Amino acid sequence: MLSGFSAEILARVQFAFTVSFHIIFPAFSIGLASYLAVLNALWLWTGNQTYRIVFDYWKKIFAIAFGMGVVSGIVMSYQFGTNWAVFSDRTGPVLGPLMAYEVLSAFFLEAGFLGIMLFGRERVGHGLHMFATALVALGTFTSAFWILSVNSWMHTPAGFGVNEAGQFIPEDWWAIVFNPSFPYRLTHMVLAAYLTTAFVVAGVGALHLLRDRADLSARKMFSMGMWMALLVTPLQIAAGDFHGINTLEHQPAKVMAMEGHFDSHPDGAPLILFGIPDQEEGVVHYSVEIPQLSSLILAHEWGAPLDGLDTIPKEDQPPVAIVFFTFRIMVGIGFTMLAVGIWGGIQRWRGRLYTTKWLHRAAVVMAPSGFIAVLAGWITTEVGRQPFTVYGVMRTSESLSPIAAPAVASSLIAFIVVYFFVFGAGTFYILRLMNKVPLQPDSLEDQGPIRTAGITPIQQVRETDLVEGT
Repeated sequence: MLSGFSAEILARVQFAFTVSFHIIFPAFSIGLASYLAVLNALWLWTGNQTYRIVFDYWKKIFAIAFGMGVVSGIVMSYQFGTNWAVFSDRTGPVLGPLMAYEVLSAFFLEAGFLGIMLFGRERVGHGLHMFATALVALGTFTSAFWILSVNSWMHTPAGFGVNEAGQFIPEDWWAIVFNPSFPYRLTHMVLAAYLTTAFVVAGVGALHLLRDRADLSARKMFSMGMWMALLVTPLQIAAGDFHGINTLEHQPAKVMAMEGHFDSHPDGAPLILFGIPDQEEGVVHYSVEIPQLSSLILAHEWGAPLDGLDTIPKEDQPPVAIVFFTFRIMVGIGFTMLAVGIWGGIQRWRGRLYTTKWLHRAAVVMAPSGFIAVLAGWITTEVGRQPFTVYGVMRTSESLSPIAAPAVASSLIAFIVVYFFVFGAGTFYILRLMNKVPLQPDSLEDQGPIRTAGITPIQQVRETDLVEGT
């Protein structure tokens, strides 16, 4: 089935498959860890037991997602040794220490305090438990910091030299870690993680509100998720704009592919909304364009000249069609998130946040949207870097291990089978947990007085509370 492909293509497909599975879980756990820290702090501050119930509800889901993220991440290092040994050898002096810092600072922080967060509240007290929860959230952010530093260096390499063996040797660690694209990519990814979590939380809350609009925990989830959608989505769109300008400066070919600009536009470039790019002919068929708007967005000047792929050698151009379409998927989802966030804000202002069923249905549909946007953005970024692994200095064809195509094909098939079985089962279990009612009055008496104190039973919620939009 895979016999017609080269070892390079198969190795790239295998890495894309495994990293796509992996990125889903950190994108969720980064945001969810911070959400748990906020919930725990609000419970300690206000004494509102609903925050405690929502915390206990999501901490189980976080534990499973975190575990699957760790397991899927281990596989990545395996591939560096088997399929990309030349890349590992040449970039190891630069990237190896950064990966080690991630393990020493972030993973140990997460793993060391995760058990206290999950099981230690009654053993260590509320203060230390809050401290552990905050450190888990800090650990997930620190992990993103180092991983994004590594990946950003591959896009905008800086602070290195090359020795006689062809290895990249660090010369300025500050320039390596804080390479030109790193601040933009870190901001963009962390905000994406927060939005991913916000829409999952809002979607789960909306699901339970559709079943019972008096569910206090569901109301809290939905309210908090919609606040994040309203406040963070505009920040993400602005961060994306700055990231795009930075990419135009350092990786112009990627932006040309994203925009579908095969030709240069000395008098201003149009924004191509839709179309079918044809890289062989160098044209976007059936394009729907807005004149000059791409120049305004990218250069912040109406009619500013923009170069096209006709200025880039054919052998250095990325696959345009993939980058073109995934970029539009990401942007389209982003603006849909903004629309849902604004809709939620309007309904909150009108006092109908918990009673507008169409908003709840929209939130349920949008629950997985963050994952789709993250995957689309990741594909845009990584495919747009091609044909390089280290942009401009090391090509993908130079990074491959001396390995035969059948061997890569066999491991790829094994990965596909095992991943769908293992991670499919884990994802199914997470969905089952999300489907459970977050507030179950009949079982609260078994949780101890700290869980039940101050909780208003669902059956006693007043009709005035049901239409309250705050």
